[in-house]
Amino acid sequence: MASQRKVIITCALTGAIHTPSMSPHLPVTPEEIAEAGIAAAEAGAAILHLHARDPHSGKPTQDPAVFERILPRLKRATDAVVNLTTGGSPHMSVEERMRPAIEFKPELASLNMGSINFGLFPMLKRYDRFQHEWEVEHLEKSRDLVFRNTFADIEKTLTSGAQSGTRFECECYDIGHLYNLRNLMDRGFIDGRVFVQSVFGILGGIGPHPEDVLHMRRTANRLFGDDYEWSVLGAGSHQMRIAAQSAAMGGHVRVGLEDSLWLAPGKLAESNASQVTKVRKILEGLSLEIASPDEAREMLQLKGADKVGF
Repeated sequence: MASQRKVIITCALTGAIHTPSMSPHLPVTPEEIAEAGIAAAEAGAAILHLHARDPHSGKPTQDPAVFERILPRLKRATDAVVNLTTGGSPHMSVEERMRPAIEFKPELASLNMGSINFGLFPMLKRYDRFQHEWEVEHLEKSRDLVFRNTFADIEKTLTSGAQSGTRFECECYDIGHLYNLRNLMDRGFIDGRVFVQSVFGILGGIGPHPEDVLHMRRTANRLFGDDYEWSVLGAGSHQMRIAAQSAAMGGHVRVGLEDSLWLAPGKLAESNASQVTKVRKILEGLSLEIASPDEAREMLQLKGADKVGF
């Protein structure tokens, strides 16, 4: 692996896992999501990972009209790289999930490297009541859910992105996903410097143990050599510990209310920016420098903010 330059902080602002009843601080409306992104960028996030939600119910949506209420504000107010989801929600079709990235042609988009059982149902036991009926259904249905990302799905998304110069944050929830990515590279579907986002602690994927993190890193090093940038996200209470481990091993980090609602044990994060600030302090405590958006663009070989469709 190439020597560490600077650390990219990605902030995932709202996601599609948590529901509004779980935290009053989860951004829901386009205005809240945009404000959260601006504050996270000001705190030091070079990349903003973007999902959207129905402004009234808080349910995840891939409606480009909702994204259109967020993207111009982020572009005007920050120079952060905007990373659009193609994961959307596990309950959506692949075609629905791809719509924002196809329409807005971002510099970067997320892309899951394989199908997994995506178990959110254990969270049902943690809350006595929910504001919306869809929240209970959203969590309960994950007991019998495969989050679909077939080779054909991935190939279609990569081919579509290549046509508009969009590169991908390759999300790997398990070791097999790294091998899937290597196969796609070998077959010419993805080239250049690959951005691997290793996900730890989702039920159905690899666990959050330090040995799991080491195993993912060692396997990626063996498969990709010097041709990749490695980032991690730890779900829930594992967020900061796994970020610190990644940074100490030469990797990048992802935080945000998509991945964890917490700032400390028993303390909800009141904003995405508060998590960015906390992880930045960890990085600076390790004598590591934070990458600017333009430095992140250079590392990830992105096309530039002037070539997007928003």
